[in-house]
Amino acid sequence: MAGLATVDSITNPGAMFKNAGITDITAEVTHVDTEKKIVELSNGTSIDYDKIILGTGASQVIPEFEGVDLEGVFTLRGVPDAERIKSFLEEKKAKNLVFIGTGFINLELAALLSETKPDYYNITIIKYMTLGPPLALMLDADMAIKIQERMVEKGLNMNMESRATRILGRNGIVAGVELETGEKIDADMVMVSVGARPNLELAKDMNLEIGKFGVKVNKYLETSNPDVLAGGDCVEKIHFVTKKPTSSLLRGPSVIQGRLAAKRLAGYEIEFPGVLNNSAVRIFDKYIAATGLTDKQAQKEGFETVSVVVNSRSKHGMIPGVKPWTLKLVFDRETQRLLGGQIISDCGAPVKEIDTINALIMGEKTIPELTTFMCAGNPDCSSEPSLEPITVAAEQALQKLR
Repeated sequence: MAGLATVDSITNPGAMFKNAGITDITAEVTHVDTEKKIVELSNGTSIDYDKIILGTGASQVIPEFEGVDLEGVFTLRGVPDAERIKSFLEEKKAKNLVFIGTGFINLELAALLSETKPDYYNITIIKYMTLGPPLALMLDADMAIKIQERMVEKGLNMNMESRATRILGRNGIVAGVELETGEKIDADMVMVSVGARPNLELAKDMNLEIGKFGVKVNKYLETSNPDVLAGGDCVEKIHFVTKKPTSSLLRGPSVIQGRLAAKRLAGYEIEFPGVLNNSAVRIFDKYIAATGLTDKQAQKEGFETVSVVVNSRSKHGMIPGVKPWTLKLVFDRETQRLLGGQIISDCGAPVKEIDTINALIMGEKTIPELTTFMCAGNPDCSSEPSLEPITVAAEQALQKLR
């Protein structure tokens, strides 16, 4: 939609499957007879099977309030959605854009559109559920407020203290959004991004066991039917820290589950470890990443937390072009284990340290162990060893334990 990528660049060509010996059939599965082991298709044909891998994905949640069916109201889940939004913006010359929902999809899209046409769009971002700073699933409020302030500096209207209650229309076309305060905001287009839910119709038709967040699978991605595996957005995951079922509609776990399902069919016994929902996004000149539990989430799960915020820099202070970045780590006071991490950086390289944090959580590392964590150092590539933020955070957390 921002004109930075083409459809062809983000979709797999049919030849890729054909060259790999894979038969690609474009049709909808209408029914699966699990007794006779037959898949029935919408084109009238059927396919016998030995094993099935179910990857039905998820669909965007549509809020149950007035006006969501008006022309000019959009959700974004796939390429067709992006093409419709891009066409609408171009054809209608839309300027007043309202985004309902403050997750990373809406914030990233708003920032990209603002960057592509500076001073053209009038963009407003509105909360849908809980009030307060954006990116609530990724960042604690003390970190998220920095992103909110940056977006305001860039000219976006951040309405974080009042929820949207309905979308207003005129002659069947979107005209505005009304807030719970009664305030009305003009809108030529409204983008709604308030979450997604797994597509479970086929799984239910197959009488598979369903959990709170999707199809139930074991550690090998096998469903309640031993001949049916499932992975991706349609399945319920287990959180690595809490060991509880959780929602995880992210690309990373889906890719790994796809690979793991293939390995299972090949006879391997590799367990899926659970998720930490590590994710990253760029919003204007801020690179943001998070993994594990935020301080707020950890406390809600019953942990007594110790959290530390450390400021660092991308290079040694004597090197030109140094950029600041901030790390927040969350620990469990009782076990001293690392529970989560958050990063905000002014350049791209430091944000990838979130994968290091992710690995340390999965390695069940503790505060004392992290005080001895050693990173590669170079004046052009990293801050001074004395300012390496993971160890500095551990040192500060150690002091807080006293």
